[in-house]
Amino acid sequence: MIMKKHDEHLWGIDLGGTKIECVVLQSAQNPHVLLRKRLPTESEKGYQHTLDQIGKLIDDMVKDIGFRPSLIGMGTPGILDPDTSRMKNCNSTALNGMPLKQDLEKQLGLNFILANDANCFALAEAQLGAVKEKYGYARVVFGAIIGTGVGGGVVVNGKLLNGLHGIGGEWGHNFLDESGGRCYCGKTGCVETILSGPALEKYYYSVTNIKKPLSEINKLHLSGTDEAATRTIERLTHFFGKAMSVVINIIDPDIVVVGGGVGNIEAIYAEGFKSMKQYVFNDHLNTKVIRPYLGDSAGVFGAAFLSV
Repeated sequence: MIMKKHDEHLWGIDLGGTKIECVVLQSAQNPHVLLRKRLPTESEKGYQHTLDQIGKLIDDMVKDIGFRPSLIGMGTPGILDPDTSRMKNCNSTALNGMPLKQDLEKQLGLNFILANDANCFALAEAQLGAVKEKYGYARVVFGAIIGTGVGGGVVVNGKLLNGLHGIGGEWGHNFLDESGGRCYCGKTGCVETILSGPALEKYYYSVTNIKKPLSEINKLHLSGTDEAATRTIERLTHFFGKAMSVVINIIDPDIVVVGGGVGNIEAIYAEGFKSMKQYVFNDHLNTKVIRPYLGDSAGVFGAAFLSV
């Protein structure tokens, strides 16, 4: 027999291009994991199949946990446009232009709150990840994801700042420098064209005519045996500070949490911070720049906290 959901339980779904993950947490005050499952997205089978997979995962969770939610938070690989109620900027392209929230609610008979994956990362790290563990609380947190792409989210007093167009925190498509070249968004010199992993690997290739993954480039830099590798990491730290100083000047966060593969490079937290200090509009810099705690769990935990 299925019991009514207890109001304090938090349900979250992380919708990715390859997997869909769902979690049920005890409560916001006690975020103990009651149940966690995942299914393949199989996005190549189309939009309706993605909806069906989400429904199947929820049904499986309900059978195992014994009650059905009334509200689910969901992290998505794009943005739900507040004006059109349709998805945009999704790297899972089958979602673009589709009324995902409306279709899910109609098909499954549940209420959904949607936010993009970068927002969910920021919310999770602020509420129960690095910020919570190291500092207990911060008024303003900026979550910066630097990986294959560059995205971000803003959390103010424990709540996401989505903005009028749903693009709050999207620093990856601010202009940074012409040397980044053309961006897929149609502009030139976006932050993403310089700081993303592929962009840094492309820069190293332009200097050496050799293709290497960024992790190896960083190792070569640390060994002091490859001048091109060092130039690549210096490019990263210089432009990280320059790009992040714009964010700090506008929202003045207490803490910046850096996620994504590029965030594993230690130079960001040393030379990158020095670059920030040079470019920020202040004579000193107290903003903390830290690593995340939650790893791959951030997306689904952040989605669960959307309903708080």
